[in-house]
Amino acid sequence: MRRRVLGLAIALASVATAAGCGSSSSASGASPSSGGAKTTQVTVGIIPIVDVAPLYLGQKQGFFSERGIDLKMELAQGGAAIVPGVVSGQFQFGFSNTTSLMLAQTKGVPIKSVVNGVATNGKVGSDVTGVVVKKDSSVKSAKDLVGKKVAVNTLRNIGDTTVRETVRKDGGDPTKVEFVELPFDQMPAAVEAGQVDAAWMGEPAMTMAKDKGARVVASPFAETDPKLTVATYFTSTKVLQESPDLVKKFTEAMTESLTYASEHPDEARQILTTYTKIDAKVVEKLILPSWPTEIDMASLEKLASLGEEDGIFDGKKPDLDALFS
Repeated sequence: MRRRVLGLAIALASVATAAGCGSSSSASGASPSSGGAKTTQVTVGIIPIVDVAPLYLGQKQGFFSERGIDLKMELAQGGAAIVPGVVSGQFQFGFSNTTSLMLAQTKGVPIKSVVNGVATNGKVGSDVTGVVVKKDSSVKSAKDLVGKKVAVNTLRNIGDTTVRETVRKDGGDPTKVEFVELPFDQMPAAVEAGQVDAAWMGEPAMTMAKDKGARVVASPFAETDPKLTVATYFTSTKVLQESPDLVKKFTEAMTESLTYASEHPDEARQILTTYTKIDAKVVEKLILPSWPTEIDMASLEKLASLGEEDGIFDGKKPDLDALFS
């Protein structure tokens, strides 16, 4: 298994709107912690889920400001929406699942992953994402999703790809699962109301749904690969070429943030309350992902193969070495 050291989709309806606004990179005043040098305002496109807790922790701990980065976060529905924001310059960096990045690359989009973001914790039945159904649903396992309507935040992406693989492994026909696109924040209510038969959720929505009696019937990430690299932070090739020092500083700060979050899981839980509004009891029950500083290339090769099998890349094969190394 090759591993590349790179220094390296559940927004709630009540997400705090103060999480940040976008702007282009610019000099904006002096940073005492960076020796009086000018700071650079950097906007990062994210989805407000537990996965991005290290970014907020790193901001709080000063890992970015001490490198002259004035960090701002802007919310989006998913990686597929963040990619064009990075390419257009709306964001200097973005957080995206790895399938979205592969898909963008096969379409010639000029992007490059710069640092790891999040990975599965590898625990089937207790992973950071799961396929959730109502308490009285007839769905007992992944193969029972055949013929059912399943919500994912973005179609033709990491959600439906890994759900299909889970169905396939359980003996079902993945081509007969009907996927519908639904924002993360609407999934718990949609499942409870019977608008969909199941939904692929992450934290904190998954815990909130379980508190209301919902059941987790599959763990697509962990069942696809127990070391699956789920998402990374990326930038445009333009930023990479024009501001290599900024990219280096962001990568260093993010790597430090990932390590800090891994070593301080309780703080990772609590920081979630600063960019979402959730009950303290939910925070205590949250299932955390893994935040390694390394990308697991073997898991991405598997994910790319699944994407090819499902026709996500329209016959083109993503160049993983160019994108992630």
